[in-house]
Amino acid sequence: MPGSPRLPYTRGARLPELLGTRILIIDGAMGTMIQRHRLGEAEFRGERLADHPKDLKGNNDLLVLTRPQVILEIHEQYLAAGADLVETNTFGANSIAQEDYGLAHLAREMNVAAARLARQACDRYATPEQPRFVAGAIGPTPRTASISPDVNDPGARNVSFDELRASYREQAQGLLEGGCDLFLVETIFDTLNAKAALYALDEMMEESGERLPVIISGTVTDASGRILSGQTVPAFWHSVRHARPLAVGLNCALGAALMRPYIEELSKVAADTYISCYPNAGLPNPMSDTGFDETPDVTGGLLEGFARSGFLNIAGGCCGTTPEHIAEIARRVRAYRPRSRHDPLFTGLLAA
Repeated sequence: MPGSPRLPYTRGARLPELLGTRILIIDGAMGTMIQRHRLGEAEFRGERLADHPKDLKGNNDLLVLTRPQVILEIHEQYLAAGADLVETNTFGANSIAQEDYGLAHLAREMNVAAARLARQACDRYATPEQPRFVAGAIGPTPRTASISPDVNDPGARNVSFDELRASYREQAQGLLEGGCDLFLVETIFDTLNAKAALYALDEMMEESGERLPVIISGTVTDASGRILSGQTVPAFWHSVRHARPLAVGLNCALGAALMRPYIEELSKVAADTYISCYPNAGLPNPMSDTGFDETPDVTGGLLEGFARSGFLNIAGGCCGTTPEHIAEIARRVRAYRPRSRHDPLFTGLLAA
């Protein structure tokens, strides 16, 4: 219940302190970096899945099992660029998404392996002055609880809340076992899916006795200023604030220039939590090396503007961003104070 006591964080305990002192940096795109390796079907399969009946190329989450060194090296590149938080390579490592590849039975194993790889990289780069944190990435799944997959039947659904809850819980248990420091429920385009994830996280943490910070990141899909399931940014926040996340923010779909009004709006309405922002590198551009328009200098400059305006506690990149983008973002925002968090309950106690 909002306002009720919570056990202290058992992992990621330094994050609230750090978020109040400087803007933290989250890493950039995993998929963009994987594409640079130009892996073929054989590399995705490895020896273990050489005879699997379905095509596996493009199942990036599987690489933590079949090409772990590729994923480890990408994590290390982002850490060397200055990232404080590294996302596990688990955006689609849930049983619902993996059903498309016939690999639902490997979902938990993928999450354990992914968290261990990110943990290995973070432990190598961490110092007392700059600890590094593993963010257990939990993506939206390709099925939605509030949107029909059939335009002729608006009431149709291809997944239930309970199916989502069970899948997310299995994923979270794997991430916890592998050593993540926090959970990142990201790229949310259906708030009901996000609620299933948040319910599963809270249920699991209550039973395990371990409480980790949670960051929630939604996705505004176009200039309407709404996520795909129809909510405005303030409505989205009020739908998820009961989870009392460490931070809330926006990522993906838009570049920083188009995302600015929505981050500004979120910064105003979500006064009692920290704000994260990791946009795409502008708009898609198939002629670019990364598939997106913006160079590191452009993306870094735009996020510097966000920092100067006092919108940010966490900054980084999504699709099309690279270690070069993250290094430039880190350099540009370093000079700015983080956004102040105002807790209405705490302020009220002081006033009393």
